[in-house]
Amino acid sequence: MSFPLSDHFNGKTFFNPQHENRTWLDVLRWRRTSRPTLWPAHVPLTSQPPPPKPRGDDCVFTAIGHATFLVQTTRATFLTDPHFSEICGPFNRFGPRRVQPPGLPLAQLPSIDIILLSHDHYDHCDLPTLRALARAHDPVVITPLANAPLVRRAGLRRIVELDWWQSHSPDRHADVTITLTPARHWSNRLSGTRNARLWGGFFVRVASRSWWFASDTGYDPTLFHDIRRRLGPPDVALIPIGAYEPRWFMAAQHCNPAEAVQIHRDVAARQSIGMHWGTWQLTDEGRDEPLRALAAARCAAALPPQAFRTLEAGESLLV
Repeated sequence: MSFPLSDHFNGKTFFNPQHENRTWLDVLRWRRTSRPTLWPAHVPLTSQPPPPKPRGDDCVFTAIGHATFLVQTTRATFLTDPHFSEICGPFNRFGPRRVQPPGLPLAQLPSIDIILLSHDHYDHCDLPTLRALARAHDPVVITPLANAPLVRRAGLRRIVELDWWQSHSPDRHADVTITLTPARHWSNRLSGTRNARLWGGFFVRVASRSWWFASDTGYDPTLFHDIRRRLGPPDVALIPIGAYEPRWFMAAQHCNPAEAVQIHRDVAARQSIGMHWGTWQLTDEGRDEPLRALAAARCAAALPPQAFRTLEAGESLLV
């Protein structure tokens, strides 16, 4: 399938304007010079109460782990980038092993209406998880351009592809509008050409509330201001704070906690939740370092703790 030429598609691959792509030589340099902080082999779950039931226009955010959130509203129930598998990588055999179980078991999820699937990287697009969700829930999947063939391999049949800034309102869910937002990132997995599938975040309006799932992104001085200008400040922003060291390699694709705080300010979120940390060791920083760095960045920006917080796996926040 072909897509129209744009400022981020050249007829063959997608790209971020003025983006610096890393090469395999860069990967080799990183691996050769890397001095990663040792992570624990296992982190047990802290007992949490079950997610509260939403009422009216409430949104209930429950952290599952990494970029997977259960978001419950009275209009629809969402999962972001669902991943419940033990290993993050090709064939679920090659890659880092999960150090903490999912905050809710897959079998205990409520009925899932909508999956928001941001891009094809293995820590965000897990085909075994998607197959299980297809069998149990038959949800609608909203995903960026060119990801539908990959998603269909998991048995999902109701798939909507969006380009940046395009919106969709699912037929069966009143007062729900989902807009794909740009992100400074890239795409690749074994089954495809590098950057042949688009990536992005999701701005979701549910009745009077709005929330934004940033997905993976490096910092950009204009992009997040554009999101606020076009779509308004979100009530809640889910912003990545992990997988950011070393900076010479990761800055182009993953923000660090200080940049995450700046993104929070750029989009003028009423409240932000840090994600993309503590589940798999993908980069060099320690497991808890994002939490310490977020606290320092929040203090430097004179933000109160509740303005940009994190949730333990299984913990819920009602907004």
